[in-house]
Amino acid sequence: MCSLLLCSLLVLVAATSHAGELRVGAAATVITPEVGTPLAGYYSLRPAEGVLDDLFAKALVFEQDGATAALVALDLLAFSRTTALAAREAIEKETGIPGAHVMLSATHQHTGPVLTRDSPRDDLDGASSAPGTEYTRRLPGLIAQAVREAQAKLAPARALATKTRIENLAYNRRFWMEDGTVAWNPPKLESRIVAPAGPHDPEVGMLHFTTAGKTPAPLAIYVNYAMHPDTTGGRKISADYPGVLARALSLAKGPEMVTLFANGCCGNLNHRNVWWADPQSSPQETARLGNILAGAVCAAFPQLGEIETSAPRIRHAIVRLASVEISEADRVEAREELQRTRAGKGKFMAQVKAFRVLDIDARGGKPWEVEVQVIALGSDVAFVSLPGEIFVELGLAIKAASPFKHTYIAELANGSIGYIPDRKAYAQGNYEPLSARCAAGSGEQLVETAIRLLRELHPQ
Repeated sequence: MCSLLLCSLLVLVAATSHAGELRVGAAATVITPEVGTPLAGYYSLRPAEGVLDDLFAKALVFEQDGATAALVALDLLAFSRTTALAAREAIEKETGIPGAHVMLSATHQHTGPVLTRDSPRDDLDGASSAPGTEYTRRLPGLIAQAVREAQAKLAPARALATKTRIENLAYNRRFWMEDGTVAWNPPKLESRIVAPAGPHDPEVGMLHFTTAGKTPAPLAIYVNYAMHPDTTGGRKISADYPGVLARALSLAKGPEMVTLFANGCCGNLNHRNVWWADPQSSPQETARLGNILAGAVCAAFPQLGEIETSAPRIRHAIVRLASVEISEADRVEAREELQRTRAGKGKFMAQVKAFRVLDIDARGGKPWEVEVQVIALGSDVAFVSLPGEIFVELGLAIKAASPFKHTYIAELANGSIGYIPDRKAYAQGNYEPLSARCAAGSGEQLVETAIRLLRELHPQ
């Protein structure tokens, strides 16, 4: 009996260890808005004056053993939960891929269109204008088109993964100062800077798909790195450094390869080196950064190793995050600041706080319901979605605890509620905590949820 049971178990293991054929398809759809469309990323109206380079919705569909999932990377600052759900509905209708099996993320460049988000800020930055509302209306259909085209290209494929590191590109933008306070983006070469107030994440994650023949050809690559794409400046539409990265990798591997860039947890990271006097906001700076990142990816291609995949497995959870508590005095001050802003007399930090208060007040103080999603592809690869601009400490905690060798974290995914700092940052103050709609401890809730889902999905 024992021998028979052992043989049965060995047969079961053998049957489950030889997964069916992996099929992959990738596509890119242009989502560049019309010139004149308001640009996102600032507390002011900035109509686009031209186009430096196109924006894309890039889709990656993978299928195995009858299960299908899709990743979509959008050259956008962010998008609301409403837009994410509308896109998933359109994708499911057009492709049959369940909406819950789709992970949507924004690259977070600051030279793309602003989308409506049902906030008082919509009137300030042009999201509620005719071009802003029309673009928001059309976007889900464009996203679904990218996924449909990727699905149509499904073909046998191999998956290869590796990690590399790159230093002196991304920096923590919060600093301890001589007076004991924490500053945000202090002046360059400021003598009162003591040290960064947090770490950065030098890891570059790479998942490369090729055809399955004897002479494999590149299909797509998913690159995961944490750094704010606010490097171009000006009022011309651009995909920022993720666009440079994609174009450089196409030169290296061929125009048929689709590059999806997923921004990691970079809520407190950017490209700005305070110990270097040179200006760092221009299309030339964008080219410098994108090419450095592309060089690191290309240098790591020889280290890519094939991974065994299985049918994609998906888990997600809706997490309720408490709102920051606001007082009646906060409400009065916010309404007064809104009037000053409309008169052109607003001050930046006062605006940041005012719109935080107005957004929370409009919800009646209700918790924020956000999604954490995990998609696993075999026992080595998992993708994690987080719903906002997440502090790097939180992303590092997830990767450190993940049972998957290659864990890719996409922030601003499946919707966004803005900044989500780690707990200690709330006491330190300044821009990101002042902007955060959710209460201290929210980031740690997301970490706990992500780790739980990762552990549930790991085969062990």
